[in-house]
Amino acid sequence: MDQVTNHAKQRLAAGELALGMGVRQSRTVDIATIAKTCGFDWLFIDMEHSSLDVDLASQLAMASLGAGITPLVRVPGHEHYHASRLLDNGAQGIVAPHVDTVEEAKRIASACRYPPIGHRSIAGAQPQLGFRSVPVGEATKLVNAATLVVVMLETPKAIANADAIAQVEGVDVLLIGTNDLCAEIGIHGNFTDPRIEDAYRTVIAACRKHGKYPGMGGVYEPKLMEKYVGMGMRFILSGNDLSFLMAGARARAELLRGVKI
Repeated sequence: MDQVTNHAKQRLAAGELALGMGVRQSRTVDIATIAKTCGFDWLFIDMEHSSLDVDLASQLAMASLGAGITPLVRVPGHEHYHASRLLDNGAQGIVAPHVDTVEEAKRIASACRYPPIGHRSIAGAQPQLGFRSVPVGEATKLVNAATLVVVMLETPKAIANADAIAQVEGVDVLLIGTNDLCAEIGIHGNFTDPRIEDAYRTVIAACRKHGKYPGMGGVYEPKLMEKYVGMGMRFILSGNDLSFLMAGARARAELLRGVKI
C-alpha cells in the first residue's frame, strides 16, 4: 500500500538524511507538492508556533500523503488528543515539544501507538491506508509501523535524560530544539557554544546506543549544519516556508536594487 509508506522513516532506516521543511505561513495544500518537488522528505506542520488549527493541519497532512511527502505535525502540548486528532486525520507522525523526562516521552509514545505498544484509540478507516477496508488488527500494525514519533529535547534537563528517553519504546527520534536549549542555558542564539556541541554529542550517542535517530532544529548556518550532520545528525529540520520565502525575496530585491537605471 503506497500511502502507508513513511518516506522520512525509510530514509532514516537506510542511514540517509531525512530532510524536513517547516510550515508556519503557508495556508494552501499545494505546499506539500512544492516541498516534495524541492527535495524534502517530510513536512513539519507547526501547530506550536503558528495559528494553524486542527482542520487546516489535517488538510495539509492529507495533501502530503497524496504528494508522497511525510506529514509530521508539531502539536502544541502533551495531551493525548493533541496527537490522536492529527494522526486520525492524515498525519504520519507527531513532534512533541518540550519533553524533559522519560515519563513525558512514554506519555507521548502511548498516545501515538495502537495497542499493544501504546493506548491510542481506534477511530476506524485510516487516511494513511487510503481509507481501504483493512482488518483492524492488520491496519493498526501497519499504521504503528509507519508512524514516526519525535520528541523534542529543549532544556539541559532533557539533554541529561537523553539516554533514558532514547530507551522508551515507541519513540523514534530525539530532536534537539536548539533555539530553546540555548535560551534555557542563557546563551540565546549562540549555536557554536561548546555546551551546545556537547548536547549534540550526548543525544547522538544515546540514539546510536538505543537504535533511535538524532535530529536537529533551529540551526540553519550552512557550515554549522554540515558540522552537526558530520557528527551524526540524521533527522534535519532544514528551515521553514517563511525563511525560504524571505531569503529568495530579499535576494531578488537586492539584485534589482543593484541594477543601474
